[in-house]
Amino acid sequence: MVREVSESCVDSLMTEMVACYCNRFYANKPELAARRIEAIGYQVGQQLSERYTMERPRFGDHLEAIKFICKDFWSEVFKKQIDNLKTNHRGTFVLQDNKFPWLARMSVDPSADNVSSVEDYSAPTAETKAAHAMSMHLYFPCGIIRGALSNLGIPCAVSADISSLPAFLTDLQIDVQTWDSLGLSAWGFQYCGIWCGVIRKVFSLCPMRET
Repeated sequence: MVREVSESCVDSLMTEMVACYCNRFYANKPELAARRIEAIGYQVGQQLSERYTMERPRFGDHLEAIKFICKDFWSEVFKKQIDNLKTNHRGTFVLQDNKFPWLARMSVDPSADNVSSVEDYSAPTAETKAAHAMSMHLYFPCGIIRGALSNLGIPCAVSADISSLPAFLTDLQIDVQTWDSLGLSAWGFQYCGIWCGVIRKVFSLCPMRET
């Protein structure tokens, strides 16, 4: 009997993970929350990449590895292939997913806007809050991609753009490592390990089904 997990459960897991780090653990430190979320994605990406390449020969160059990420790896993790891949042939790759599943059903609660006074012009607008909330959900998939490529021996910097939701544009800078040291404390590692273990089990043991 094949074990499965609902896609809606995966969506809820990702949302809850981001919410825990942004609203509970590091409510007043969004930069630190982003680094923790990216670190979890990085570890998960490394482990998934190792699992999905166990029976594959070593890739000959960066382009072969990127194609693997766009086709096989993306299909395993996000259940579809990349819609478009562009490169300048100098180490920069842009991956485009026109309907990224983890963002397709995302919404932002506008109720917090009613709390601010009308005269408080310094208060963030609904658009600003929505953009910030969405951006926090990008660090995990970016971490997954960076971790997967790192496991293949390709250090890179990964950034994302969601200005045209639910389209997801990922920019990869190969051989340009711009990320600072994560500097995870023992406490941070404890929670990262918990989330990594749960998410790894979801992806590696249970094929997802639509709900």
